[in-house]
Amino acid sequence: MTKAHDPRPEPAALAAAIDPTDPAAILAGLIRCPSVTPQEGGALALLEGLLAPQDFAVARPVFSEAGTEPVENLFARLGDSGPHLVFAGHTDVVPPGNLGDWSHDPFAAEITGGEMIGRGAVDMKGGIAAFLAAAARHIRKHGAPRGQLSLLITGDEEGPAINGTPKLLDWAAARGERFDACLVGEPTNPDALGDMIKIGRRGSLSCEVRVAGVQGHVAYPQLADNPIPAAVEIAEALLATPLDAGTEIFQPSNLEITAIETGNASVNVIGARCSIFFNVRFNDLWTVETLKAELAERISKGAAAGRLRPGRPPALYELVWRERPSAAFSTKAETGTKGGALTDALVAAIAEKTGRRPQLSTSGGTSDARFIKDHCPVIEFGLVGKTMHMSNERVALSDLEGLTEIYEAFIARWFAANA
Repeated sequence: MTKAHDPRPEPAALAAAIDPTDPAAILAGLIRCPSVTPQEGGALALLEGLLAPQDFAVARPVFSEAGTEPVENLFARLGDSGPHLVFAGHTDVVPPGNLGDWSHDPFAAEITGGEMIGRGAVDMKGGIAAFLAAAARHIRKHGAPRGQLSLLITGDEEGPAINGTPKLLDWAAARGERFDACLVGEPTNPDALGDMIKIGRRGSLSCEVRVAGVQGHVAYPQLADNPIPAAVEIAEALLATPLDAGTEIFQPSNLEITAIETGNASVNVIGARCSIFFNVRFNDLWTVETLKAELAERISKGAAAGRLRPGRPPALYELVWRERPSAAFSTKAETGTKGGALTDALVAAIAEKTGRRPQLSTSGGTSDARFIKDHCPVIEFGLVGKTMHMSNERVALSDLEGLTEIYEAFIARWFAANA
């Protein structure tokens, strides 16, 4: 672990010293802004300092909601009319964790062995740096695109995602912004740059099943009702039958029980309650509503089979569905559609710069694309994600340059296809 780096200059001064076509310089500046969710940390100020001199109109709205911390966001647009391409991402990062697990200061952007080390290098300040540099290169070579080019950057994707992208999209729509296509710069590649484009995401639904019992002494079970056997029956009912076999573009839906808790640490006490926690990552064969109905039916059958004691009524339980479930979605890639033009432009750019044909995938977790899909076709492509959220998160400088070249080719191809 190296000693702490010197105090950072102000973001405006830092931006003035950065070549906007150099993704490594941009990324180093962003990493040095400690923007741990929900802190802005100077990252958005740095972006504004880089974009405004290139004639982007920049706004930094702040959104808040009761029970949450306010979050600063950024929207920048170049151009006033014509086809509108938006790049979306987030400057907030997860905490670095134990600093002793890092070989370098996580906010120093040290380079060693051809890699830049720092929190957010991959997820996803690297993607933002690459797109900014790609846009700047395109503008220097060809002038502003024939249309509108925007960046929609949030500050709470790694947090509750309440005061970021959803509200920023509504804010933009209220101002009359209409998007034709969106590229999200999340790290999508499992092994090498060009491996994978995300054309959709599975849905996510979480629930707690609270099974009620009657507390008592283990030596006098007739005076108590143990909720654990019923909870086990409910768990088995949830898992006994696969939800589906998957679809052409989605893997099978998967239910994972993540915890079974009683809150009872005593070995001679029958607990009064037992909770089952589970999450389902589901494909487009289900909606949130149809999946809830299926799970509720399974839970009901499990509770009926799991009577607390012989001769007693079925177990009583309560379902607590977690807030903000997300639905499965995919961006249609048929030729002649907006989604097809978006996907074709990126696939061609990747092939041109890497020689690879990327897999079109819906794997992985959720992202802010789940909000953007209600406004326009959206796909995701960024860096190799092997070190995201890890100690010594890092990006190869060759990958950073490679992604910049892909993004630059993509910008040119998308606007040419939508002229």
